[in-house]
Amino acid sequence: MATKAAAIDFSKILSSGIGKETQAQIVAFRKRADEARRALANLQNQPTSVDLSHYKNVLKNQSVVSQAEKILSEFKPVTYDVNAQVKAIESFEATAVKQAQESSAKMEAELKDLKATLSNIEGARPFDQLTTTDVLQARPEIAKTIEEMVKKGKWTVPGYDEKFGSLAM
Repeated sequence: MATKAAAIDFSKILSSGIGKETQAQIVAFRKRADEARRALANLQNQPTSVDLSHYKNVLKNQSVVSQAEKILSEFKPVTYDVNAQVKAIESFEATAVKQAQESSAKMEAELKDLKATLSNIEGARPFDQLTTTDVLQARPEIAKTIEEMVKKGKWTVPGYDEKFGSLAM
């Protein structure tokens, strides 16, 4: 099986503004991958050969040594089909890429809205230069509310005195 190694810049991925769920999945994957790499390095550093001649000289029961020698010579390592795991990893990768693209699209749309709001705020006239006509044009429901209040003879705004206090002397 050919191995494929890719240099992944996890800090760049994690700081790209992806969702918290995706970040948690990537951090967990990174941790599992690092643990697997460490375990592989430990196993590769261990000796893999058995010195049977040493045991032939040390042990009196030569049949045990010959039986062990026979078992070792007949031993064939089991090969595992890792295609299922590879497919699972590719599926996870596809899901992560899809979530990252969706997050990116959401962020770009939100950024576009925020830029429009900012330009709206920057282009607006200062509050002290607004007239009542400007306010009523921007919010026609205020004019309707005022008309209703005048028809009913209400000259005060409900809750105003409680919130701001009365200026009457």
